[in-house]
Amino acid sequence: MSLHPSLKIDKAGSAQRTVFSRIERIKELMKKGMWTDATSVTALPKTKIVRIKAKKKTAEAATAEGAAAPAAGAAAPAAAKSAAKK
Repeated sequence: MSLHPSLKIDKAGSAQRTVFSRIERIKELMKKGMWTDATSVTALPKTKIVRIKAKKKTAEAATAEGAAAPAAGAAAPAAAKSAAKK
């Protein structure tokens, strides 16, 4: 039996939200030190939502990381062999 289309979870709803709820805005103001107990919960100041973007690795960085790891790994067994001969 299949699931009715209206009951499926939409992936667009899981995207980054652009609006905070009132409690989220109050928590953000508390973190910044802009909230006091005397402050009204209505007419709150605007809070900026910080979006974090993941940087894509460039081809040079990926090859440099890949080349550095085996080189470091190859040096350790060579040092162990020379220590074993002594």
